[in-house]
Amino acid sequence: MIAAMKTGTTDLRRGWTTGACATAAVKAALLRLWGGAFPAKVTITLPRGETPSFALAHRDAGAGWAEAGVTKDAGDDPDVTHGALIVARVREAGIGLSFRAGAGVGTVTRPGLPVPPGEPAINPVPRAMMARAAWEAGLEAGRFSAAVQDVDGLTDGWAAIGLPGLEITVSIPGGAALAAKTWNPRLGIEGGLSVLGTTGIVRPFSCAAWIASIHRGIDVARASGLDHVAGCTGATSERAVQALYGLPDHAMLDMGDFAGGMLKYLARFPVARVTIGGGLGKLTKLAQGAWDLHSGRSQVDFARLAELLGEPRIAGMNTVLEAYEKMGQPLAQAVAEAALAQVRARFGTAIAFDVVAVDREGAVAARAGP
Repeated sequence: MIAAMKTGTTDLRRGWTTGACATAAVKAALLRLWGGAFPAKVTITLPRGETPSFALAHRDAGAGWAEAGVTKDAGDDPDVTHGALIVARVREAGIGLSFRAGAGVGTVTRPGLPVPPGEPAINPVPRAMMARAAWEAGLEAGRFSAAVQDVDGLTDGWAAIGLPGLEITVSIPGGAALAAKTWNPRLGIEGGLSVLGTTGIVRPFSCAAWIASIHRGIDVARASGLDHVAGCTGATSERAVQALYGLPDHAMLDMGDFAGGMLKYLARFPVARVTIGGGLGKLTKLAQGAWDLHSGRSQVDFARLAELLGEPRIAGMNTVLEAYEKMGQPLAQAVAEAALAQVRARFGTAIAFDVVAVDREGAVAARAGP
């Protein structure tokens, strides 16, 4: 059973990462390959010691190979891969432990990600989980003795401890279409989805997962040699900023509400120039010192906005849009300049920051900075 976590007054179910589902599929397939029968359910060990069980949604086998599939349950998280079938095919082949991208799993084409270009987009932690699951399956099936050391986290040294060469192919039917709804194309992951997860558990509406994706976008941009990146609050401002500067897709960071998460990482791993784009409401929060721009975690102070503009009537308004309709471009310019001042005060001037304010129709309303 998937445990629940409480958020406010609502119990939200946790789910399982793609990596956990692939790991369960690998173990089930190996139990068939090495033991002669698929299990009704398969239990795996997650990095923090949890031992969840998974039902199989797919079984198949042939001469020298077996494959199993698990339907991903992301709990109450709005994960694009919720309900996807995660399939693993295993066969003894070669030397050591190797991974292949089947249909619907992407291939890395740009540097800066946790696995190098040319490799299937199966991250290091899921690979380590699969190595441990293979070791567990070998013990349970009697394929090798308990004297074989625990291979938790071991992938490169699989052959060094006398284990058979093993090829693991992970597939996600329909994954190529799903990947178009993710950040994979921008990160240079072509052909499908990534097999991800550091704990095996999906926590609903995870801010940490979004921020981690921003970090990977920065890593890819730096590894690609880009000297100008942009983080925007939404699709409308992103389109405007990208068109304004002619930036490639992999220069566009999916900042969303997490201005602080993006800028803190850029302070550690800088790029020469950073543009921050957004609608006037979000940028007003940034101008007032908020680094998380979500409506549930920060609000516009209209008294402060009125003071910034020298217009007392704004203090009684309900929305920034209402204020903008009253004040026009001077409000947008003041907000952009105040947002830039906040960024520079917090993160310095070693990076050339600029701010682009965008109206509801997607037009550039104001710019501040170089």
